[in-house]
Amino acid sequence: MAENTPIGERENRQAYWRANLRLLAVLLTIWFVVSFGFGILLEDWLNQLHLFGFKLGFWFAQQGSIFTFVVLIFVYAFRMRTLDRQFGVGD
Repeated sequence: MAENTPIGERENRQAYWRANLRLLAVLLTIWFVVSFGFGILLEDWLNQLHLFGFKLGFWFAQQGSIFTFVVLIFVYAFRMRTLDRQFGVGD
């Protein structure tokens, strides 16, 4: 099937896939930094600060990472809709 695809369409699909992978890499990096970095590695350092009466490291491990994950879901959905429109990909 791929050999019957016009060259322009194939390049468009490859560009779409590269943009998708780039978006995933950025969002997964943010996810990793917030969950593992702030919640585990930097917890002791962040605990010197307080947010809403809680130590910041504890807050990131318990609440901040969850809020970040929800925001990342919405960012991914919005950006993918934008990419779909940009590259003419539909349902």
